[in-house]
Amino acid sequence: MSRFLNVLRSWLVMVAVIAAGNTLQSFRDHSFLSEKLYTAGPGLVNGLQARTFGVWTLLSSVIRCLCAIDIRNSTLYYITLFTFFLALVHFLSEVFIYHTAALTIGVMAPLMVASFSILGMLIGLQYLEVEALSQNKKKN
Repeated sequence: MSRFLNVLRSWLVMVAVIAAGNTLQSFRDHSFLSEKLYTAGPGLVNGLQARTFGVWTLLSSVIRCLCAIDIRNSTLYYITLFTFFLALVHFLSEVFIYHTAALTIGVMAPLMVASFSILGMLIGLQYLEVEALSQNKKKN
């Protein structure tokens, strides 16, 4: 396995662990979301919304961790890539369409993580294709 894919796997585990922590925070105290993420519309954040956000974040965390374990599973890889696109679109829409979030560090961090992850995973696709081609050549 290439060094890049190993780094990508480590990145995915780190992002998954951080997301799991955010999940716990969402279930523990919903003011976390209104103070760090949805600062432009804190009155819209309630316990139900925080728990829904927590479940969504937990699901993303599990998917990303599973991808790190089995990075050659193309279906799982694309689903993981989609979770980052979904996060990027979500936070961008909250800032620019719904105006419930401002471009604070609490929003910029997930935007940067999603962007870097998308870029890394798109580059990783190239490495996976090269690996698959070299495996096919060895078989023939």
